[in-house]
Amino acid sequence: MNRATSGLSAAGLATDRIGLLCAVLAAVGFSGKAILVKLAYRHGVDAETLLALRMAFSLPFFVAMGWISARQRVDRLTRRDWAWLFGLGLLGYYLASYLDFLGLRYISAALERLILFVYPTLVVLLSALLFGQRITGRVWSALALCYAGIALAVAHDWRLTGSAQDLAFGSLLVFGSALSYALYLLGNGRVIHRLGTVRVTAFASVVACLLAVGQFLLLRPLATLIQPWPVYGLAIAMALFATVLPVWLLSEAIRRIGAGPVALLGSLGPIVTLLLAWLLLDETLGVAQLAGAALVMTGVTVMVARRSALTR
Repeated sequence: MNRATSGLSAAGLATDRIGLLCAVLAAVGFSGKAILVKLAYRHGVDAETLLALRMAFSLPFFVAMGWISARQRVDRLTRRDWAWLFGLGLLGYYLASYLDFLGLRYISAALERLILFVYPTLVVLLSALLFGQRITGRVWSALALCYAGIALAVAHDWRLTGSAQDLAFGSLLVFGSALSYALYLLGNGRVIHRLGTVRVTAFASVVACLLAVGQFLLLRPLATLIQPWPVYGLAIAMALFATVLPVWLLSEAIRRIGAGPVALLGSLGPIVTLLLAWLLLDETLGVAQLAGAALVMTGVTVMVARRSALTR
């Protein structure tokens, strides 16, 4: 009995470690996207072309993921299911990505990651507005911490750039990206238990890829695809290491350790982006920015931990 129990415990511990590793690597991968976008912009590529390249290189992997998930499920998708998947792909992966790419033209990678990281606060606020969920005093305090942190980070960038118009415009675009992703999460929660995590992620991602490529074909001539070789390399790296692999790792982490711990480990994201931006983009690390990051991560962690505890 003791041997069996210890064996199960060891297996469980190994599974937890694998799940934790998947969650950490997913956070690191998603955090690297802004760095790769900023590096690509140095070669003169526009947001529409870069997004199309990223999605085109990602598309075969998501098609394969969808095909595998379809073979594992015996139930067929209805028209209503396809409508949900289209809406999720539109909001969560296409629109959120496009607004984010546009915003990175105007603000630093570090500020972009901090603004994106407040999406859990938007989920809480939208849940209160749309579904009447009560917001406790503790959550209000966490919200205040988050947005005080954003204010500090914006003030830091303002002192460095001196361009209030670009800073405000870029911040609004990225905030719109976070809002779009929050809406995606709300919709995702209504279908994911019925359709499955991998299937929803794969098909919604395929929709987003097709929308991004379609947008490029409408707005740009095909000749725009002729880019310097570093742009292709960065787009491929973005597709593999900041899109496909993190999406799979995130799904695997949620399967192994649950959504709550995965969300908490996501707080590593802003730290990773701050360090990478400092190392690779020569972005300045200031006291106000670090303090803002600490406030945002504290507020989001408190909120995510609270929601995780309530759903156990």
